[in-house]
Amino acid sequence: MLAVPVVMALVLANDGRGWDDAAGALFALAAVTDTLDGYLARRWRLETTLGSFLDTTADKLLTSGTLVALVSVGRASAWVATIIIARELLIMGLRGLVAADGLVMKPSIWGKLKTNTQFVAILLAILHPSIDIGSWRLDEVAMLIAALITVASAVEYLVRFSGSFTGAASEP
Repeated sequence: MLAVPVVMALVLANDGRGWDDAAGALFALAAVTDTLDGYLARRWRLETTLGSFLDTTADKLLTSGTLVALVSVGRASAWVATIIIARELLIMGLRGLVAADGLVMKPSIWGKLKTNTQFVAILLAILHPSIDIGSWRLDEVAMLIAALITVASAVEYLVRFSGSFTGAASEP
C-alpha cells in the first residue's frame, strides 16, 4: 500500500524525464509481491481475516490509484478506469452482503484472471511501448481486454452470490 502514492507520483511526474521505467518497476514489484504474499499465505495456511482484508485492499488501491494517475496523464481511458474502479466498489459491497449472510467470498478464477490482466494492462500503460496493433497501441488493447475481463468477473460474482440479494444465501 505504501508504494501506491509513489507509483502515482512517478506516473504524474512523467514529462520526458524517464520516470516511466521507475514507475513501471515499482508497480511491477508491488503487483508481484501482492500476488506472491497471497499465494504464500494460502500455501502455508497462514491466512487471517486481517491479511485477507489488507491483501484485497492493497490490490484495489494499487489498481485504482495508478489508473487515476494514468487517466490524468492521458495514458488510460476514463471509461475503462471507471469500469474497473466501479467493479471493485460493486464487489466490495457484495462481499459485505455475503459476509452478513455468514459466507466468505473466495476469489474465483475470473477474479484472479481479472487482477492479473489489470496488472499487465496497467504496467503496459505506464511503460507505453510504441507497438501498434492496427490503429491501436498495445497498451490500449491490453486495457480494453482488462476491462472486458473485469466485467465478466463482476457478472460471475453477481451470479454466484445472487442469493445474497434475496436472502437465500448459498454459494453454488
